[in-house]
Amino acid sequence: MASLKEVKSRILSANNTLKITSAMKMVASAKLHKAQEIIEGMLPYEQRLAAIMTHFLQSGVTMQSPYAQAREARKIALVVFSSNNSLCGGFNSNVIRLYHRWLNEHARIAKENLIVYPVGRKIADAVRKSGVRMGGGDYTHMAGKPNYAEAAGLAEELCQHFVSGEIDRVEILYHHFKSAGVQKLTHSVYLPVDLSELAAENEAAPTRPDYLIEPSEGALLERLVPEVLKLKIYTALLDSNASEHAARSMAMQVATDNANNLIQDLTVVYNKGRQQAITNELLDIMGGTMA
Repeated sequence: MASLKEVKSRILSANNTLKITSAMKMVASAKLHKAQEIIEGMLPYEQRLAAIMTHFLQSGVTMQSPYAQAREARKIALVVFSSNNSLCGGFNSNVIRLYHRWLNEHARIAKENLIVYPVGRKIADAVRKSGVRMGGGDYTHMAGKPNYAEAAGLAEELCQHFVSGEIDRVEILYHHFKSAGVQKLTHSVYLPVDLSELAAENEAAPTRPDYLIEPSEGALLERLVPEVLKLKIYTALLDSNASEHAARSMAMQVATDNANNLIQDLTVVYNKGRQQAITNELLDIMGGTMA
């Protein structure tokens, strides 16, 4: 059995851990609240842009977009989002696990034909270890500070490579933020754009506004598709950022609860040890008196 001094030292250590995890939970909760506000502020714009795109495509306008040209996928790019820091439960490990699964699924393709754009230091480290080529530019810092301009820059780079034929398909992998307790790991095709899928969205919309278009529907859609693609990268970035803070808040809450339970258990052990020590001293005194 550990001595009282050792038990007391462990209680103090657990108390210090409790203070740290509690503070980290408060910080993560505050960042999560801010991330949710940003997402909620962006949603009306995203929904309106998607509605305009859907209504145009459903109106029967014919459109040939360079971003919708499907071809044999010989060169594939993956944009994958993680966090820059750890202590967020299984957030990063789940992303890295799915990334390695993606590599196994594309094992038939030579590694030089696979390009990964890591957003977040944790996934960037995993990509380096896997030996896969990384895309130009450093986008890891965006995981900590989401920025529309930089997200749009990444989207433009991907679109340029796709149109030029340097990349045949682009996929994205990120956590979709549903609530503080639910974050869904999502893997989808970014390019080429499936216009028929966009046209099928909101099919049951009750009203469709009658737009006056200048100069033409085709010209407007040519501008809309790149904007939708930029917004998709930015939305994935915000989703991943909010999911990170939610995962860290939950992880720190679990760590705080575990520290509390450990302190309670150690306190019981400490009190029992003190009682036993006092009882032994009383027995020694009584034995000395009787002698």
